[in-house]
Amino acid sequence: MSYRINLVEDEKHLNDVLSTYLKQEGWQVTSFYTGKEAQQALQSSPDLWILDIMLPDIDGYQLLQECKEFNPDVPIIFISARDADLDRIIGLELGSDDYLPKPFLPRELVIRTKKLLDRTYGRSSSQTTEQIVELPPYTIEVSKRVVYKEGSPVNLTSKEFDLLLLFVQNPKHAFSREHILQHVWGQDYFGSDRVVDDLVRRLRKKMEELRLETIYGYGYRMVEA
Repeated sequence: MSYRINLVEDEKHLNDVLSTYLKQEGWQVTSFYTGKEAQQALQSSPDLWILDIMLPDIDGYQLLQECKEFNPDVPIIFISARDADLDRIIGLELGSDDYLPKPFLPRELVIRTKKLLDRTYGRSSSQTTEQIVELPPYTIEVSKRVVYKEGSPVNLTSKEFDLLLLFVQNPKHAFSREHILQHVWGQDYFGSDRVVDDLVRRLRKKMEELRLETIYGYGYRMVEA
């Protein structure tokens, strides 16, 4: 099942990174950058909210209360860079189901989201167990992390597959080299972003029919055939 997640985070870059990681699990993610935008989406009835307390227009606590008033059963993960103990206590008292202090690794948020969805809805929260992506002439089995071209395997490294999945799950989206670097190598990586160009070159060589467009001075995107 593809769960619907509303992500409220005013830092655009962080919002983009977190959204990308969450979408990789097969979830439908809608991003909001202000509390007022999120307030207008209360009736969208998502399966889970991820809320940042430090918003530019309204208090995150207020938004949490409004989410719970509209739907008391919706699970909520609260994130914050403020006083961890105080935020955790207040957030839990107001009805949040989990709390994650900044800074944190995107994979930690994914893991916590999976566990909360499983606990709330009682079934596997990830769609990747059966997800097969058809991208003629390629077939991508996401959970097994394998790619076939007309039945024959395409041998990709782990990073090549991570890069492929980023493009496949976000067609036509332009990714900067910095974004790709953080997505594939992680935020703790220190080095030249030219490793991104090398990775793209290797992926293009192994998957010649994959249409990756170079955006000079910025990065790459996948375009339709």
